[in-house]
Amino acid sequence: MLPADIRLRRGLLVLLGTVLLAGTPVSQAAEWQLGELMQLLAQTQNGQARFVERKYISMLDKPVESSGELSFTAPDRMEMRTLRPRKQSMLLEGNRLTLEQDGRQKTVNLPSYPEVAAFVEGIRGTLAGDRQALEKVYRVHLLGTPARWQLMLEPREPTMSRIISRIRIGGSQGEVSSVAYDHADGDRSEMQITPLARP
Repeated sequence: MLPADIRLRRGLLVLLGTVLLAGTPVSQAAEWQLGELMQLLAQTQNGQARFVERKYISMLDKPVESSGELSFTAPDRMEMRTLRPRKQSMLLEGNRLTLEQDGRQKTVNLPSYPEVAAFVEGIRGTLAGDRQALEKVYRVHLLGTPARWQLMLEPREPTMSRIISRIRIGGSQGEVSSVAYDHADGDRSEMQITPLARP
């Protein structure tokens, strides 16, 4: 069993997937720029999606799979509801994170967890389409074309790098289809995201 702080940090990384649930199609430009992606993210005020996550852990023979729903409401409310294999939820509102599992609830104040707070600032920067805020926390690289792109986030702070080495977000046009986390200990997790149609 991982320590509670590590589980908390990894859980917050999963919430990053909600940042990129769906977007507006991008025109086929000659060159795909990070600024264009940030503009699309700034337009997303809310979204819902289903997710399937597979965690590859070195001590286990096969990946651990979970699935559920993600939701986001601008500017800073994100929720992850895991439905299988067991129900649990994480709700992030401002600087308050509430975890619920097996009928027990715990709320933490993010400023008490500087490394976690740094992840949240990265999320907020992405939600706002604020490249400058995002680059305070990560080294950001955008690869590919509008039809098939990948956003690479590498933590700047050594304390963050000891938890995760890289986040890889893949998509096409203004829609994200995957979020993957490469953990510093060699483990990794891969999440497939399916946006739900908006009413």
